[in-house]
Amino acid sequence: MSRELLILRHAKSSWASASLRDFDRPLAERGRRDALRMGRWLLRQDLLPDGIISSPARRARESVERVCEALALPVESVRWEERLYLADLATLLEILEGTPSSIRRLLLVGHNPGLDELLIHLCGAEVPRNAAGKSMTTAAIAHVALPDGWSHLPDRCGRLIQLVRPRELAEEG
Repeated sequence: MSRELLILRHAKSSWASASLRDFDRPLAERGRRDALRMGRWLLRQDLLPDGIISSPARRARESVERVCEALALPVESVRWEERLYLADLATLLEILEGTPSSIRRLLLVGHNPGLDELLIHLCGAEVPRNAAGKSMTTAAIAHVALPDGWSHLPDRCGRLIQLVRPRELAEEG
């Protein structure tokens, strides 16, 4: 296993303005805190990505901007991928399979239900879930070990190293 995939679901979004399109919903205050918190967690774990691919939806964009801030990575290095917005499993696999071989650790930022489906596809149905049956809750990060190469990612080819949710982390002082 020589590739690593960090799957990040966007942080908690705001529903304050009913007039906004779904694509344009910003992060809620909790979402802004959680995204930065998860970025700091990645930094403490020494999990800096070689590449970042994100949905351009506002809530995903704001999430990845805060993660980049915590990791001291330039936001300009993010590849904004339109197909990630509400992507299904087939689209997510297609995006991953197009990842350059030079990238050893990729951060993929997107939405549910696709990210839950991707995690189950890669690691099996036994992945941890919350009471509502979701694995990838808002701002959750799944760290997955994958076989060498991005071009072929069959069912259960990965190993879940860890799945971390913001509420599970100790409060920062």
